[in-house]
Amino acid sequence: MLLAATNRPEILDPALLRAGRFDRQVLVDRPDRKGREEILAVHVKKVKLAPDMRLDHIAALTPGFTGADLANLVNEAALVATRRGAADVGTDDFNVAIERIVAGLEKKNRLLNPREREIVAHHELGHALVASALPGCDPVHKISIIRAGSAPSATPSSVPPRTATSCRAGSSRTRWRCCSAAEPPSTSSTEHFSTGAADDLSKATDIARSMVARFGMDEGSGR
Repeated sequence: MLLAATNRPEILDPALLRAGRFDRQVLVDRPDRKGREEILAVHVKKVKLAPDMRLDHIAALTPGFTGADLANLVNEAALVATRRGAADVGTDDFNVAIERIVAGLEKKNRLLNPREREIVAHHELGHALVASALPGCDPVHKISIIRAGSAPSATPSSVPPRTATSCRAGSSRTRWRCCSAAEPPSTSSTEHFSTGAADDLSKATDIARSMVARFGMDEGSGR
């Protein structure tokens, strides 16, 4: 019996998949929430967990993670706990590890002046408010203005209650992006306009165009 594995099945020569060759294909997809919890249970055996640690909670925060990603997550969480001199690994350590894996390291050396901090804070607050107001959106987990990785600013992170790795046009995240592209009015008495929402406006425009031109989500072109 011969077994082979690939992450690029679309580029395989059809002759290789003919009957009598590699004619039986088994899809090994990314684990669902229950699968992630079981994978985490295997990898956390090598670390000491805090008494209140709940692996089902961590599994809910990691949609789309592969087995290798989860193994790396446990290692990263253990490093976070070690750096703070803790005797065990807690939920906060896993939260920090997830943010580092998804968004990258925090760029605390990129200092913003008070006015820039105010603008970024209002921008991210606008995302959070819209996400909490729209039906079907994931609950907001954390809001931060500390930049991570190469991102120009930090967006609110959400806790997905369901296992979902992609968003469809017209979905809650699409509405969140379209509705929160503009920055909310500042509480400052001095009116100020910025280009901080430029990326959001660009993506919202692309989504709106696709909804009408590609998916027909318009009364004039059919639904």
